[in-house]
Parts: sequence; structure tokens; C-alpha cells
Amino acid sequence: MVIYLDADAAPARNTGQIKLYGDDAFAGMRKACQLTARCLDELVGIVAPGVTTDEIDRFVFAFGMDHGALPATLNYRGYTKSTCTSINHVVCHGIPDGKPLREGDIVNIDVTYILDGWHGDSSRMYPVGTIKRAAERLLEVTHECLMRGVAAVKPGARTGAIGAAIQKFAEAERCSVVRDFCGHGVGRLFHDAPNILHYGNANEGVEMRPGMIFTIEPMINLGRPHVKVLSDGWTAVTRDRSLSAQYEHTVGVTAGGCEVFTLSPAGLDRPGLPG
Repeated sequence: MVIYLDADAAPARNTGQIKLYGDDAFAGMRKACQLTARCLDELVGIVAPGVTTDEIDRFVFAFGMDHGALPATLNYRGYTKSTCTSINHVVCHGIPDGKPLREGDIVNIDVTYILDGWHGDSSRMYPVGTIKRAAERLLEVTHECLMRGVAAVKPGARTGAIGAAIQKFAEAERCSVVRDFCGHGVGRLFHDAPNILHYGNANEGVEMRPGMIFTIEPMINLGRPHVKVLSDGWTAVTRDRSLSAQYEHTVGVTAGGCEVFTLSPAGLDRPGLPG
């Protein structure tokens, strides 16, 4: 049985119950998420051949500190970086290091800032220099999957409608949807109920109600959907070494549909833009 709780009265932990947030929470999330979106905008001018993911990580940390925010990943369950940087066949949770990006790479940069107690969670794909058409197409398909998932968010529908919309489009484009990771509730907590699957049937999942806040973050592969986690305990890669891409927004369910908190203020969150 699914239980929905007024977030103000809910325990400050993930109990599996779904929190419903009010106007003040939406305002707080809007602020945190827009700071994250601004950081991701700034990275458009930074990602380039020769730049290391450690340099990107240091920028993310400094940008947060300059704006009174803390990166949520820093020291989260032993993770020691301020962002995740997932390159080419890395599906998610790639750890920044001193290796420089190369011409033709694609990289997902995932940033979550905690601002005034609220978590702003978003990620985008960045082409490194000129990329091959197959990689370019993967970015386009993945972003479209995200936006089709977002378009499925409305009160009364089930969360399965999000996954169904993503899976239908991805597979029609001869791509696959990663099953091992999902979107999640977010707010005062980094990861909360409900889980948001990126595949499935429209009549499955929990009913979406106004006040719910969660991420949609499909990971789409050019090859098969299977992944493995490397020995570092974090880095997930495609088993067949095919390219993988991911875009992520944080959304809130409203009476008339949804609000996307993490949209780029400069319109830089879509593929195919100069960088």
C-alpha cells in the first residue's frame, strides 16, 4: 500500500512513503535547482579536449562554495568528489580524475547542490570537440527520451507512464534503456521515494499527485542495456562497451502537469548546441 505524507510532517529519512511538498518547498527547490542549472551552463565553456575531469570537479566545488551551496556527492557514502563525470561507455557515477578529455569524447556531468537544505539534481551530456554522428544521434535520442518522460508527468497518471514513454521512443530508435538505475524522489533528502523507472508499462507504478518531487534521468545505450560496476564500487559501464548517454531533470508535480526545476536559464540544456 502506497502512503502519501505531507512533507512537513514526514520523518527526515527515506521511509518508502511519498512526500507531498507545498509552495515553500517548491520555491526552495526552484532556487537550488537553478543554481545547479547555472553551474551546468558554465561548464559548456569549460569542457574541451585536454581538460581533465578533476578540473571540472574543482570548478563544480568552487562554484557551489561561491554561491553558498555544498555538492551533495562530496563524502556521500564514501564518494570523495563533487560531481560525477561519465565518459563514453561509462553509464553513470564516473569518478573525476587527472586523465584529460579527448576530441570526440562524450561526457555526462552530474551535479547536485544542497542550498538551504534543498537538493538541486541535474545532469547533461557534453560533446568534447567534434563528435561522430553516432554519438551525436545518441545525445539527441537520450534528450528526447528525457523530455518525453517529463511530458508524461501529470496528476492522476502513474509513474509507469514516464518509463513507458522513454522505453517506447528509445527502442524505436534502436537504442536500449538501462534497467539497473532509476530516478528518485528528492527534496530535503538526496534520494527518497518513489523510484522512477525508465521503462515499463503506463499502468504500473504509483499514482502521481501534486506536490511530489522527483528526478527523471534515463540512461540510454547504443548497444545492449546491460551494465557492470567496476571494482571501485561506483563506476558503471556498458558490458558491450557501447556508448551510453544520460540527461536528468528534477521535476515537481503540479495541479496542471509539472514544473521542471532544472531547465537551463540560458537554454543550453539541449544537444546540438555550440560548446
